Amino acid sequence: MIRPIFTEIALFLAPFVVYAAFLIATRAGVLDPKSWPLRHLAGLVIASLILVIASFFLLAHFSGAPPGSTYVPAHVDASGRFVPGTTQ
Repeated sequence: MIRPIFTEIALFLAPFVVYAAFLIATRAGVLDPKSWPLRHLAGLVIASLILVIASFFLLAHFSGAPPGSTYVPAHVDASGRFVPGTTQ
């Protein structure tokens, strides 16, 4: 459960990291407040939210088991072998 949370945090922070890398590459002051005007910050927040919402949509629609399938949990069969969980 913690991995999807870290993935969403990374997706949210990605535009800020790319902009900071751009500031470093152009030799602008990364910590200078003039490099982070409110207009740029608003654009970065919007881009971050779009990435997070798109990832939620993609995870919800294109991951997991197909519709109508049944999950069979892991178990030990009659011969004593461990059988991992599967989707049928």
